[in-house]
Amino acid sequence: MRRYPAKILLSLKIAAQALISPVAFAACALIVRDGKVLLVRHSYVPGWLLPGGGVARAEPAGQAVLREMKEEIGLERAAPPVLFGLYSRNTGWATNVIALYRIDDAQFTFTPNFEIREIQFADPLAPPDGTPLSVRTRLKEFAGLEPKSPYW
Repeated sequence: MRRYPAKILLSLKIAAQALISPVAFAACALIVRDGKVLLVRHSYVPGWLLPGGGVARAEPAGQAVLREMKEEIGLERAAPPVLFGLYSRNTGWATNVIALYRIDDAQFTFTPNFEIREIQFADPLAPPDGTPLSVRTRLKEFAGLEPKSPYW
């Protein structure tokens, strides 16, 4: 009988922690072809970004990144994703944790959609105008020009 109050207190502690310090988990991809990296332009946020999105509850991040690539760019097949880095980013009240995967041998058929308006493969050393600093930094890490940071 004494275990139930402890479980209730633990559940309340976890709920309070989620309210005080919420965390969102995302998975993004470095889709590489001929030394270039795929960037996407969203319908709802400016700039050229790495493709990716949220990890669902209890979903493995490696599966989430493949699901997101199917949804965003029409991924048909690819080599298994390889974890490139794990990053943290503060976004106001919440913290984002971002798992970045390298995906090689990706075959996809892209059609502009509600979320992704256009794509391009970019030289990591010369990303297009409008690429935010966070993505430019990931591209420099990919190219070996900067050490990997724990921060997005």
